[in-house]
Amino acid sequence: MAEKTRYSDAELEEFRAIILEKLELAQRDYDMLKASLTGADGNDTDDTSPTYKVLEEGANTLSKEETTRLAQRQLKFIQGLQAALVRIENKTYGICRETGKLIPKERLRAVPHATLSIEAKNNEKK
Repeated sequence: MAEKTRYSDAELEEFRAIILEKLELAQRDYDMLKASLTGADGNDTDDTSPTYKVLEEGANTLSKEETTRLAQRQLKFIQGLQAALVRIENKTYGICRETGKLIPKERLRAVPHATLSIEAKNNEKK
């Protein structure tokens, strides 16, 4: 029996459902991070006394930098999920871009935007 070269349409639909669920959660998290950065959540120091405001400015700057990093990482994750949806449409989803072999279902369920098999990922580190 020949080795499978791509996932079936039914399998791709299963992965699409997983990706859409993760995409919805990721987008919600990203929107919360953006709201936090823009002050839209109303949780700032405008209503505290000047003494506390001075003390909080340094911590606030660090917090905004960390939130910005988290937002950037979340956006990258969202873009990876969207790219995975495109690969599903093209019927190339789940194919390792290095080896050309199918990425195991277990890996795709855990990391649905993966483009490398574990084997290729390990070779990349060497």
